[in-house]
Order: sequence, then C-alpha cells, then structure tokens
Amino acid sequence: MPINILMPALSPTMEEGKLSKWLVSEGDEVKSGDILAEIETDKATMEFEAVDEGCIGKILVPEGTEGVKVNQPIAVLLVDEEEAGNTDIEAAMSSIKAAVTAEATPAKPDASTPEKQTTVAPKAAEPVAHPANAAARIFASPLARRIAEQKNVDLSALQGSGPRGRIVKADVEAAKAGSKAAQPAAPASAAAISGIAPLQDAKLFFKPEDYEEIPHDSMRKAIARRLTSAKALIPHFYLTIDCRIDGLMGVRARLNAAAPKADGYKLSVNDFVVKAAAYALARVPEVNASWTDSAILRHKHADIGVAVALDFGLITPIVFHAGEKGLAAISNEVKSLAERARSKKLKPQEFEGGTFAISNLGMFGIREFTAVINPPHAAILAVGAGEQRAIVVDGKVEVATVMTVTMSCDHRVIDGATGARFLQSFKMAVEDPAAMLL
Repeated sequence: MPINILMPALSPTMEEGKLSKWLVSEGDEVKSGDILAEIETDKATMEFEAVDEGCIGKILVPEGTEGVKVNQPIAVLLVDEEEAGNTDIEAAMSSIKAAVTAEATPAKPDASTPEKQTTVAPKAAEPVAHPANAAARIFASPLARRIAEQKNVDLSALQGSGPRGRIVKADVEAAKAGSKAAQPAAPASAAAISGIAPLQDAKLFFKPEDYEEIPHDSMRKAIARRLTSAKALIPHFYLTIDCRIDGLMGVRARLNAAAPKADGYKLSVNDFVVKAAAYALARVPEVNASWTDSAILRHKHADIGVAVALDFGLITPIVFHAGEKGLAAISNEVKSLAERARSKKLKPQEFEGGTFAISNLGMFGIREFTAVINPPHAAILAVGAGEQRAIVVDGKVEVATVMTVTMSCDHRVIDGATGARFLQSFKMAVEDPAAMLL
C-alpha cells in the first residue's frame, strides 16, 4: 500500500517552505532515520528524515520548488515489498488528494478507515503517530500539543485555524481548560485594521526595461508578513537615551588584552549591551514580558534575541538566560549563533521565541534609529554608534564617547514610566559595567 510523504511543519509558525534538495531518488530503499531531503524554511535549512521503511515510488515535488505548503504531498513511499513498476501512481495520487481533503474536513463517527497519511518527520521533532483509525487523528502542531497538555485542553474539541484545519498555538490559547473552544476568528489583515486600501502594484509605475525583477524568497516573504502585522497590531511608542561609554571602552580594552591566547575571547560593545539589557530586565521585570489576549506573561529569564543581518534578510537568534552568563560566554555564543545564522544552520528553537531583542547598527555608523517590535517580545532596543560628542559636565564642555539607544515599546504591556526606568537601569550598567556585578 503506498504511503503519502507530506511536507512537514519544521517549526510552530511554518506554513510553507522550499524543498531545497532531495537526498534520495525514485527506487531507493529507505529506513527509519534516513535523511530524505533538505527543507528550507524562512529562517533555516533543516534535514528531513524518514519514519517508515520502504521504497521511494514517486517524487511528486521536484527539488528547488518554493512555496510548498505544510501537509502537501511531496512523495509516495511503497511498503509491503511493493515495486514502483507495479504501482498505479495515478491511483496513489487520487488517494493522496482524497486524504488531504479529508484532513481539512471534520470526520464523521462512522467514517471508514483511510490510508496511512504520513511517514516522515523533521529531525528531533515529536514522533509521528499512525493511529488505526486515521479519521480520528487530531492534526496539531507540536507546540499546540504541549500547551494543550499544560492547560488541560481537549484538542479534539478544537477547530483548527492553521493550514488545512491544523490546530495551532493560538487555537489552544483561546480555549478554556477542559472545555470546548469556539472556532477562532480569522486574523484581520493590516489593510482592514488601518482602513487603508491595498497599495497599487509598483510595476504600474515603471517600464519593464527600467528595472530588474528579483522574486521574493521565503525569508523575505516572512519578514514582510510578520513586520506588517506587528506594525499594524502593536501600539508602538519610543524612548531614547544617551549613554556615555568611555568607561565601557576602557574595560573592554583591558579584558580583551587579558584574554587567553588559546581559545580566548574578543569582547565587542554589543556583548556589553546584551549583558546590560539582561541586567535591566532583572531590575525592571515589567519589560521582560509578552502580551496575550487573556494575560501578560511575565518571564522568569532574560532570553535576548540579537538581530543578525543576512544577505537574504534578517534573523534574531537568542541568547538564553543572558543574565546568568558572563561576558565571555555571551560573546562566544553570539559569534557562534551569527555564523550558523549566515549559513542557515540554526535550529528553530534557537531563533523562535525569546523575551527581548536588540538591533545594533552602530557598526554601520548609524547614530540612532527605531526598530519594529518582533512578537512575542514587548520591546526592542535599537543601538546606534558610539561617537565622540561635546557634552556639558558641571558647567564645562568635555569630549565624551556617547552611544544613543532607542527602545520601541508595546504600549499594551509597557507604560512610559516603566520603559524609562528600564533605560535608567540600562544606562547605569553601560556607563559603569562594574554595576552588573551587584
């Protein structure tokens, strides 16, 4: 009996991906754990391994195909000693289409048992279940299952709002523990929220010979979608403060000079910024929070995302428990995360989530800027260049190295005075790094 190999959800937010490369061919024998393909999401390239044993009967989606939807059939696996030459691929395709349609349709109690639906799962993901009655199978993301277990929510009572009726995190969070949840309303578009009609296609204003058309990749689409939503839905406000960093620069120089020659470290100003942000989050925990429709989540650890610019977009890998790490550990971790981010080798858990974010454009000579909040964070710190400026101290003009930082705040979570207290703590830590030892 042919088994449908479906496009996997490699992260809780993934809706589609690029089938970057097949590592098997039609007719190849595969075993559980064999790597079948490389799947490129908007953030990383991940290996995709088999769960069942069998023979690759037909590859339905060629490598290099972009925009492959989660749960879309990508190949057919033959089991029970079938041979590709003896398999009716057209019949298998009809079976696949019927099965995919059935996934999006609520099952009836007397439904007959359909064919097995999936045989592969992303590496390190939860095991894929193969129930005897696939009609009763609950399609939910791994994150949704974990939250449902924690909140004692019955997944069978939920109507999923994800691709093909898949239950996602928002569906579970909208449900009451132990009760049946109503179907969540579809999220409003940014245009509907703002009351502004969609923009005209830019192509209408230019001649084809006057521009080069560069198709969007999956990362650029995700950035556009997430930031448009964030800017439209989150009420931003901004707070700016200047920090004198002459003392920080002196401490940095001394620590780098004392670093071991072998396996040493080289501290950057950004490493101090990450540590200072973690220090301030511990003292003003109201900023270390996330908004949900039912409650504000006050986080217990400072998990700080550090924005990394890529040739093809932007990603924010996370330094977890930054407040509990020293400068050398933070420095080495940020460098490792940035290197793997540029090669698209990060794992989803290394860039999804976090409680706060930092975007530093100082190395490009940018004096100050504002950044867009990246949910689930309630704030992001935009860091400018440290530059010599004339300042007044005790009535006298002095030359000092000054760094301007601007914090974008989610006004649903953070009030103006709260944000100001955070920046005061941050400024104290940056201007006197020894304060972070307190």
